Amino acid sequence: MLSGLAVFAARRFLGAVALVVVVSSSALLLARMAPGDATTELALAHVDANALAAERTRLGLDRPMSLQAADWLRGLLRFDLGESSAYGRPVGDLVGERFVNTARLAGAALGVALALGLPLGLITGAKPHGLCAACVAPISIALLSCPPIVGALALMLFAVQTGWFSTAPGAVLIPALSLALPLAAMIERVQSRATTDVTSTASWQSAAARGLPPWRLLWIHAARQSCRPFLGLFGVVLATLFSGSLAVEWVTSWPGLGRLMYDAIVGRDVFLVAGCALAGALLVAAGNLIADLLRVVADPRVLVSS
Repeated sequence: MLSGLAVFAARRFLGAVALVVVVSSSALLLARMAPGDATTELALAHVDANALAAERTRLGLDRPMSLQAADWLRGLLRFDLGESSAYGRPVGDLVGERFVNTARLAGAALGVALALGLPLGLITGAKPHGLCAACVAPISIALLSCPPIVGALALMLFAVQTGWFSTAPGAVLIPALSLALPLAAMIERVQSRATTDVTSTASWQSAAARGLPPWRLLWIHAARQSCRPFLGLFGVVLATLFSGSLAVEWVTSWPGLGRLMYDAIVGRDVFLVAGCALAGALLVAAGNLIADLLRVVADPRVLVSS
């Protein structure tokens, strides 16, 4: 069992490392291939050609793309992500500062989404034709169809009209709710379906026949048996959080990776774009790895099937 778990964890870890390297390197190449670069604004301002060439040389933009990618990978092994052309600071420092803010936002949104989605999914799944399911299901479907940026704009309008929420830059409630509500709806739908499937199994009927209390059947037996589909989607959940935060952070002026990525793309800051993509890939890869390990804990049969 332990050796199988070690092999399973090692395979998943290597897959996570490969994901991070491929995503960050691809972001670097795509940013480099895009029209323009960090000196475009200087060229538009008719800066002296010699000064423009010197700036391109300083930033390494006059070198072939293959050499830039190779230097990026070598720097990645030393945890050196290069220097931002827009900020004149090491990319690692900038990304680290903003990553903490994005992690705070993602943690708050994930906590709210789990607190809403999992219990509601268990309740609606246990009684799919009950009153609670009839009320929750349409709301979940509506929230699923609502992009986070639309939710952020609606919440900001509501906050301005009522004064209940703060719209100041750095206020966490509006961006967290904008990300959490659609995510909670997705979790509720997945958990509801999984719970309905569990209640139709022989193990559920056997547990009910043994006289287990209804609360124990639902909140312990069904919760454990139905968690595998959700854990399988945990990496997707984190990816959804990160991709949604790109727009939400920009709209709400939250100082996180999303805002930094936007500024890097607008400023054609190649290394900063790659650094932000690296941080996002790390978040998704870590989420997938943790989810896989939790799936093994919840259901050891995963080791056999993998």
